[in-house]
Amino acid sequence: MERRTIGAAALEVGAVGLGCMPMTWAYSASRRHGEESVRAVHRALDEGSTLLDTADMYGPFTNELLVGRALRERRRDAFVSTKVGLLVGDQHIVANGRPGYVKRACDASLRRLQTDVIDLYQLHRADPEVPVEETWGALAELVRAGKVRALGLSAMGARSGRRPGARLHDATIRQLERVQQVFPVSAVQAELSVWSREALDALLPWCAARGIGFLAAMPLGNGFLTGTLTPGEGFEPEDIRARHPRFTADMMAANQPIVAGLRRVAARIGPGVTPAQVALAWVLAQGRHVVPVPGAKQERWVAENAGAARLRLTAADLAEVAGLPRAQGSWD
Repeated sequence: MERRTIGAAALEVGAVGLGCMPMTWAYSASRRHGEESVRAVHRALDEGSTLLDTADMYGPFTNELLVGRALRERRRDAFVSTKVGLLVGDQHIVANGRPGYVKRACDASLRRLQTDVIDLYQLHRADPEVPVEETWGALAELVRAGKVRALGLSAMGARSGRRPGARLHDATIRQLERVQQVFPVSAVQAELSVWSREALDALLPWCAARGIGFLAAMPLGNGFLTGTLTPGEGFEPEDIRARHPRFTADMMAANQPIVAGLRRVAARIGPGVTPAQVALAWVLAQGRHVVPVPGAKQERWVAENAGAARLRLTAADLAEVAGLPRAQGSWD
């Protein structure tokens, strides 16, 4: 697989990563199978998808444990990215950016992941009660201690913190400018897909101008852009899509023209090409510093996603995808 470089530290990863969250958290519980997920991780590494993205809050903790089990004999093949800063309680999630907590959480993640070093340690969410510079300073100490190789910032909470009238990632960029004064940011993780393109406005160019890697979260729109979801089929109660406005039966039906457009491009490229691969190839085409991190928990989806790195969309293909209808329905 093509390799891409993350940040000033020149950390190399496969062009398509693997989001491990669905293996133990947030999606349909009845479809989670530990051994199958372990095989999926191994398949990802075999395909060259070296970046494995997890977080201590996923589960909580069970996702890191699963990744650690999968990497027991293959640590050198993987680039491990995990996150810190969010605590999961009963029906709520709170931020904790206190330096002492961050250092203890790192040690706990190292134990669960069965490794001596975390390749990329991301701040999952800034704590409104703690100056972000203090949290970032604690993260920088972990790098100097040899427990972490590089630091990243997750912008996945940007929607809930947006001010009226502001662009989606304005607050994220302000945070990034503050923490850059403390220690270099190697990567930013934020949503980017055919149906959620806000990062293209300011955040992606900001990263490109500074040599910062961009991890594209949810590049398949939580599965919608694969074309495998049926409007009205419904989701299990604990599945995050059961509560998302874009995943109501009406909105899924209204957004089918997006999937239809991806199918047209896929059919033109050649047999066996899927809408998901076209969606991922479009994300890859947004810059050499971009690494999509699609979530998957089965080998066949891992292999399909990895295959997107071999697609080369033409200018006409990219123009057609760019011209697809904007998604209908709120994503907030």
